[in-house]
Amino acid sequence: MRWNGWGDPDRAAELPFAVRSLLPLLLGRIRRPEPAVALADVRLSPSAFTSEDADVFAAVLGVDQVRTDAESRVRHAGGRSTPDLLRRRDAVQAAPDAVLQPRDHDEVVVCLRLAAERDIAVIPFGGGTSVVGALDPERGGHRAVVSLDLGRMSGLLGYDAVSAEAVLAAGTTGPEAERLLAQHGMELGHYPQSFRFATIGGFAAARSSGQNSAGYGRFDTMVTGIRVATPTGDIELGRSPGSAAGPDLVRLFLGSEGIYGVITEVRVRVHPVPVERVMESWAFADFATGAAALRAVAQLGNGPTVIRLSDEAETSVSLAQVGKIGKALARGASVVTVFEGDDVAARRARTAGLLQAAGGTSSGEGPSEDWLRTRFDGPYLRDALLDAGVFCETLETATTWSRLEGLREAVTRALKSGFADAGRKAFVMCHVSHVYPTGASLYFTVLAPLGADALAAWDGIKHRVGDAIMAAGGTISHHHAVGRDHAPWLGEEIGETGLRILAAVKRELDPEGIMNPGAVLGAATPVPARAAGA
Repeated sequence: MRWNGWGDPDRAAELPFAVRSLLPLLLGRIRRPEPAVALADVRLSPSAFTSEDADVFAAVLGVDQVRTDAESRVRHAGGRSTPDLLRRRDAVQAAPDAVLQPRDHDEVVVCLRLAAERDIAVIPFGGGTSVVGALDPERGGHRAVVSLDLGRMSGLLGYDAVSAEAVLAAGTTGPEAERLLAQHGMELGHYPQSFRFATIGGFAAARSSGQNSAGYGRFDTMVTGIRVATPTGDIELGRSPGSAAGPDLVRLFLGSEGIYGVITEVRVRVHPVPVERVMESWAFADFATGAAALRAVAQLGNGPTVIRLSDEAETSVSLAQVGKIGKALARGASVVTVFEGDDVAARRARTAGLLQAAGGTSSGEGPSEDWLRTRFDGPYLRDALLDAGVFCETLETATTWSRLEGLREAVTRALKSGFADAGRKAFVMCHVSHVYPTGASLYFTVLAPLGADALAAWDGIKHRVGDAIMAAGGTISHHHAVGRDHAPWLGEEIGETGLRILAAVKRELDPEGIMNPGAVLGAATPVPARAAGA
């Protein structure tokens, strides 16, 4: 990926003219920022990774797989949130002291043992797409920190055609996984916006949810088994598709974000590649009417593979992106539906009946086709907005249907008032991206003039939003995970006893506290006495 932005540099795009025209109307005056620093001009603190450290790890991995050069360190210095990218515009940056590139599970095991012995923190690194601070180069009191890049651990390790299961190495990217499975006529069908770069291990570690979740479920529902290397031993889980042999330990590692160990292999259920795909778009008078329609579809079941509701603000900007500036100024919410697999015609007709009865009007296939064609390109637009002087960040949550509108209003109010207090006008968009019989997720995008103090301002606003989510009965994260950014609210969500359970597991599996210090548990992460005094 581009070192200081999202994705393939060759796919970077300019802001569409219609969007550029709309921004002053939405945000007022916008100042273009200073150019970002060039990679060659980035200054890092000297690496704390000694020559002896390098020799010890090179004996296991090979000299070329132990990297301490500045470019390798910078490329592993965090994820791809807007704050991450703003920090990458600075001349002085924090970075891991080294990058290690193991080839397989056994090499990961040795790396963790050596790191524990040598008082080195370890940050597991898959596709580098985290947006919640999970990849920050945090030492946590240890004398050094390394990024454990799993990119070499890629491939289809096993395929069981009878059981419709596949075993994938953790570093396998989404596109590579689908390419390998397609050779067997199968697919996983997990398509988050980060699909092109995120990895199978990352999907598991963050409890990812893809855009096809209405049809195929979240990633954690696809996982049937898992292999993990921890500082105190290996664990392989998922003996059968159903078991009452105690609590389900597979679920313990799904969402663990590298605080217990490193997920090295994931076994998943797969399904035949769909032979048919149809889609239809819908217009609603407003968000509330559209949300009621989605609830009816979700509670009936056996509906679309994809169903998304964009509020009035997001609908207007989406229209502007495809050059429909006149329609962009109109009011109304919009729904995208996509149907894949068997019984497509019947499912589409049943869904259409529910949406029409709820007040929807069909807009044909066009808007859904536009969304499907560009669904992985949103982060490129975010980068173009930053270059133009517009702060653009996303956040997400979820709640029950009965609380959905109240949660949406609370988050929108917190965002707008937070930016207003910082002297900026904000424009907030929202969509429902995942639905369940009992509730749904809300995904927010906020735009505001960038300003010189963008990072400090956003830190305060983010905390205001986190408090609002908790007060309104939402979850601190539906699919972005906890990382370090959401750790302050985890205790409020799962309670003191829940925190003690997670901390106890960490002490057992990672007694030296080397695994991703500060992630998920935040200040509650145990730090051994010798590391704390280092």
